Amino acid sequence: MTVLGPRFFRMAASMRDARRRATARAFRLGLVVAVLASTTSLLQAARAAPSFSAENGNSDLQVYAVIPSQADSRVRNYDQPSYAILNPAAPKSTPLVVYLPGTAGTPSPTSIIGNFVARLGYRALVLTYNDKPSISQVCPRDPDPNCSQRFREMRTTGEGGFDQETNPPAEAIVPRLRAALTWLGRHYPDAGWDQYLVNGDPNWPRLVLSGLSQGAGMAAYLAHRHPVDRVVLFSSPWDTTGQDQHPAPWLYEPSQTPRDRWFAEYHERENTARLIANAYQALNIPRDHIFVFQHDLPMQARGANASNPFHAITTHDPRYVPQWRAMFGDPVEGR
Repeated sequence: MTVLGPRFFRMAASMRDARRRATARAFRLGLVVAVLASTTSLLQAARAAPSFSAENGNSDLQVYAVIPSQADSRVRNYDQPSYAILNPAAPKSTPLVVYLPGTAGTPSPTSIIGNFVARLGYRALVLTYNDKPSISQVCPRDPDPNCSQRFREMRTTGEGGFDQETNPPAEAIVPRLRAALTWLGRHYPDAGWDQYLVNGDPNWPRLVLSGLSQGAGMAAYLAHRHPVDRVVLFSSPWDTTGQDQHPAPWLYEPSQTPRDRWFAEYHERENTARLIANAYQALNIPRDHIFVFQHDLPMQARGANASNPFHAITTHDPRYVPQWRAMFGDPVEGR
């Protein structure tokens, strides 16, 4: 991959050393170690399956870092780079996967899912956004059943009248997406990034929305309000209301994206598995589009995220490559 160099390998070595330290930061460090340890086998598996592989003469991916404050000078917070990932062997007209990490998840040029979908033939944009606090840290103490809807509206568009936690409109997800695509189109005018905008706004039918945890909830919320090419959810949403934790009202609302374009997964042993399953039912996702992951933790990931170890591993474990392929589908042949 064109962006990897000595710095990446020094980081990998550092993470291997960090794995030996059983500290209070075991969740974050342990998970990164798991990712680094599985990256080689994952990419080998991904290369073997997609249409665009080394056998087609070009297996390199092009990765572009987009600094949010350079794309939009109004951005002040969460200014870590977003990463656009392009497969030169794929058609320029391929859909764009917009991937939103979970809470405290920082985009990376080595994003497992970002690289995977690029090798399938998509383009990918792993987007930085204001991801703290999460809905699960705010709305359970709010009696308003529409708390999660107002929160997601604030985080995605900068609107919604949510006063407990706010992000400036320029730092909301849709303005960040718009700014990143505009920046890419301006700096790489021949690469076709402008096809994902129409009159300065996201060209929703050309986008696949995906994410993990909080990011998946944001993807689901946006897909409810805009007709997108496909939705791929990893372990979220699980927005609830009331003491019995029934699904939030917005999950039952009509979707602008047809239900046959929705795909989702969760691990049967993650803490919120029941709530996620209830949310997927409320979203009316077809049963055969829901994948229940079951593998035990890889050895190198055991001890990471001790409070909910099966939650994030579903986007890092290469044993789930077949399910990922089924969820994202083939960007060339269509759904």
